[in-house]
Amino acid sequence: MTKQVDARPYAWPYDGPLDPAVTAVVCIDWQVDFCGPGGYVDAMGYDLALTRAGLAPTARLLAAARSSGLTVIHTREGHRPDLADLPANKRWRSAQIGAEIGSEGPQGRILVQGEPGWEIVPEVAPLPGEPIIDKPGKGAFYATDLDLVLRTRGIRNIVLTGITTDVCVHTTMREANDRGYECLILSDCTGATDPGNHEAALHMVTMQGGVFGAVSDSAGVIAALAA
Repeated sequence: MTKQVDARPYAWPYDGPLDPAVTAVVCIDWQVDFCGPGGYVDAMGYDLALTRAGLAPTARLLAAARSSGLTVIHTREGHRPDLADLPANKRWRSAQIGAEIGSEGPQGRILVQGEPGWEIVPEVAPLPGEPIIDKPGKGAFYATDLDLVLRTRGIRNIVLTGITTDVCVHTTMREANDRGYECLILSDCTGATDPGNHEAALHMVTMQGGVFGAVSDSAGVIAALAA
């Protein structure tokens, strides 16, 4: 029988032992564009070691989650090849830092669906049958059917991994919290282009008694599943 996860600022989930039947691991944007050479983050000049740091812990978590029967969901950020869903200001900002969305790069057109950079890296690749949510924005609920997929499967609890902690992961956690999902973000299964932003994003979650949910790590979840 599972138990609650040792987490901050409260044992997670709040309402009792971790139930695999109503829990999903959501892997946010583990794409070449965000953690692979020649992708979007690499083109901006950030240290890929920071965004890749969570890959090995996430792989271990996925192995435990899959063997325990948790739902596993993956997301990919990217835009239509015609860029019809790319806001002008988002494109402009990316151009200012030398990585314009839609432009050609070593991994194909940056952040465009179907390009090599848009694909999920092999370390945490989806297995057949695991849902993949394609999103045009930061949050995984915006302009997607993620909420429908979760509710159809009876999911109440969400364990969050992915990149980046302070942008797409945090936005998704906030969106999920507002929809009533009980959320857990894993410190070693997430990463950001700036270590300070990573730590700040985790700290924000713990404020006000867990304003968006709770914080733990892969070992905490694995231990709860094995208990």
